Amino acid sequence: MEWFWKLNSFVNGIVWGPWMLALLVGTGIWLTIVLRFPQLRYFALMFREVLGNIRKKNEGAGTISSFAAMATALAATVGTGNIAGVATALHLGGPGALVWMMFSAIFGMTTKFSEVTLAVRYREEDGAGSYRGGTMYILEKALGMKWLAMIFAVFTILASFGIGNMVQSNSTADGISMGFGVSHLVTGVVIAAIVGLVIWGGLTRIATVTVYLVPFMAVFYILGALAVVSAHFDAVPGAIANAFRGAFFDPMALPGALAGWSVKIAITRGISRGVFSNEAGLGSAQMVHCTARTDHPVRQGLYGLFEVFMDTIIICNLTALTILATGVLTGQPELTGAQLSLAAFSAVLGPSGIMILSVALALFALSTILGWYWYAETALVYITKSSAMIKPFKIFWMVLIVFGAWGGSDFLANLWDLSDTLNGLMAIPNLIGLLLLTKELRFLVNDFDSKLKSGELKR
Repeated sequence: MEWFWKLNSFVNGIVWGPWMLALLVGTGIWLTIVLRFPQLRYFALMFREVLGNIRKKNEGAGTISSFAAMATALAATVGTGNIAGVATALHLGGPGALVWMMFSAIFGMTTKFSEVTLAVRYREEDGAGSYRGGTMYILEKALGMKWLAMIFAVFTILASFGIGNMVQSNSTADGISMGFGVSHLVTGVVIAAIVGLVIWGGLTRIATVTVYLVPFMAVFYILGALAVVSAHFDAVPGAIANAFRGAFFDPMALPGALAGWSVKIAITRGISRGVFSNEAGLGSAQMVHCTARTDHPVRQGLYGLFEVFMDTIIICNLTALTILATGVLTGQPELTGAQLSLAAFSAVLGPSGIMILSVALALFALSTILGWYWYAETALVYITKSSAMIKPFKIFWMVLIVFGAWGGSDFLANLWDLSDTLNGLMAIPNLIGLLLLTKELRFLVNDFDSKLKSGELKR
């Protein structure tokens, strides 16, 4: 496989080169300006909408409630990338990666908002009465680019094997092994069994599980991370200052080309890991948001805003602060991924910290595997135009979980790189669609604003 990983490294360098970073962040900046800063204008409305409709079924066409759709999408985005991915970004890009992660998330909120809005606008019912949508449906129905839609669907399925499956099970098995001494294979089998019980019930069962799982695991992890940060609260200002120095200047004061290289690595790792975590620009979360019952496409877009805010600005930021404030990044430079985060938690909470993070890893991974299964199934149905392959695919999905958990540390490192590459390949067709449909997005946002003002739609 060595030649394959070398090829992937070459492609990764192209996909995540300066032009791709400019396209990702630039699209977010462009849409933010054109749509008049929705992440600011709708910030209060976003919280009222999300928190005020947790138990409501909503009005309008759709399969599941708006909150359930967001919970399923958030289940897919809040994964081991929030723990292992952030730690890897800091290990490779230094403290400055945190700043670029937050920078990309601010504009990524608008990107996700736009993706979700268009997904609801161009969704359609399948033969079983469920709603299907996403970038492939947008590209085909709105732009007539079926060939590009098919390419995106293929990339989605391939990416799901890494970001949505094997990366999650591998990081979880590693964390559970460190925390409880359970073998990787046993962890993989248990996760596969649980996932199988859920996905066999389709979207409704996935949504039912994630509605309860996501809030619990988010609060559980946030409280644990706050305990770690609070214990080193006096180090937080210095950690933030180091992050800004690393983002714009070389932290070791190296001259010339070396300083430029250091900043470049911080930017690249920060933005790519941020996208890996919140998936803004990938076009993945659209595939579940489009199933929501809602009275206007933009209203569901508010849930897209919240998704990125919670995933990156809250959870990823806390992960980074635990690592930077405790000093494990410089104190134990040989550690990376989940091991680095585990070291930060154990430095403050001892064995309890390892157990807390191990449980959080398991919950995050389980939720991501559930959410990404739906993305993969949606892409499969789009390609085959049939549901005949769904059951065999579910079995294959469970086998991949076991295989991913069984792999070693070298396998995990290569899998992170492969997932990065496939994420970038997914993003290209999606961003093309967003940019070409800017005028449509502006019309939908203006329509939503006018209807809110007239009282036709509730606030």
